[in-house]
Amino acid sequence: MNFENTALLGIDHHLPQDELSSSELEERLKPTYEKLKLPFGRLELMTGIQERRYWPIGTRPSDLSTQAALNLKKKTKESFEDVDLLIHASVCRDFLEPSTASVVHANLTLGEQAMIFDLSNACLGVINAMTMAAQMIERGQIRKALIVSGENGGPLIEETISTLNEKVLNGEITRKSIKKYIANLTIGSAATALLLGKASDHPHAPKLKHAVVKTDSSANILCQGDGTPHGLMMETDSEALMMKGVALAKKTWEEFKKVSTWKEADLSWALTHQVGKAHEELTLKTLGCEEVPTFRTYPKYGNTGSSALPLTLSMLSQNHQSPLQSHHKKLALMGIGSGLTSIILGLDWGVLLGDQL
Repeated sequence: MNFENTALLGIDHHLPQDELSSSELEERLKPTYEKLKLPFGRLELMTGIQERRYWPIGTRPSDLSTQAALNLKKKTKESFEDVDLLIHASVCRDFLEPSTASVVHANLTLGEQAMIFDLSNACLGVINAMTMAAQMIERGQIRKALIVSGENGGPLIEETISTLNEKVLNGEITRKSIKKYIANLTIGSAATALLLGKASDHPHAPKLKHAVVKTDSSANILCQGDGTPHGLMMETDSEALMMKGVALAKKTWEEFKKVSTWKEADLSWALTHQVGKAHEELTLKTLGCEEVPTFRTYPKYGNTGSSALPLTLSMLSQNHQSPLQSHHKKLALMGIGSGLTSIILGLDWGVLLGDQL
């Protein structure tokens, strides 16, 4: 996919105040660690995640997404009255029916002309939504799209701690079987919001330029989860998922280079999905982008699901010490989501985003 007339009008985020360090999390898992003779400190050592944040159990994803959108509106001064597409793109949703987007629409008092729906594709929800909305903008079907995500990993972490400590005492958990729960302990919480519009109406805004998607659905069994805002559970074959995901990302990157004519040396930034240290290092090395500057949010916020890549982009754009604050920087968002899908989305940052918002 190539885009000629789609601009990123703004991006912002909303974060919880409550923090849980990896050492504190391991202390709460002390019965499990002692029973299985696991070394304390291994979680941060393995993942590079020092802490993650969370909202209270029962917090509605719609409230998180709404607040991120309000932050964005205040920051950009862009009107929401002419938004004609709202996509709620989280893994977390308020309920099965109706769409969580309907709650966000009501909270923001958007116009009746706005099409609304939820789009869920694991950690790729927001990037999927961006490519879909961009195609609609390119065709002239819409002029402005608001994409939101509200992820709360608190219920998953609490359920995992409770499950492990209970099952290890019953002899149901071993050093081998605990591996499928380790990914749960890396999950964090964040909400994000971004606004897309016609580049012809916003000539100084960053531009979406190219996107490539590839899917390996044979890997859909490697990570599966279910739940509500009150309780979540997930089981993951982390090592197999990482290897399959990175292999798929390499195919996606090779196709992206053909579509875009961009090369590794052309990139000013390569942002990967924020799973952890091992995933990031293997992805950048496999794609030949280990020398390209990157930006990390996982050390402080963990893996925030569909909000991970937009959160990273949002925080990078607000970092006034970063080289992003200059003209015509090529930036690649390199997404991988369980299921398994990879999307690489290329942006031309254009002029100072911070000065435009």
